[in-house]
Amino acid sequence: MNELVSQIAQRTGIGEDKARQAAESAISFLKSKFPTMGNHFDSLMDKSAMSEKASGMGDKAKEELGGVFGKKTA
Repeated sequence: MNELVSQIAQRTGIGEDKARQAAESAISFLKSKFPTMGNHFDSLMDKSAMSEKASGMGDKAKEELGGVFGKKTA
């Protein structure tokens, strides 16, 4: 989560507090659009869980988000 907040702050020029609010809003939005991935998004909010679950998130995210970007997975 801290990395996401840092990236938002750097790319937009806003402070970390506002960047954290933006990240939390984005994660909340994504959870509403992709409810099956809710636990993965929750883990972004919890630094300790993020490191444990990060390895499996990539494949699941590609599967779930592929259609959003015009690509369908088999």
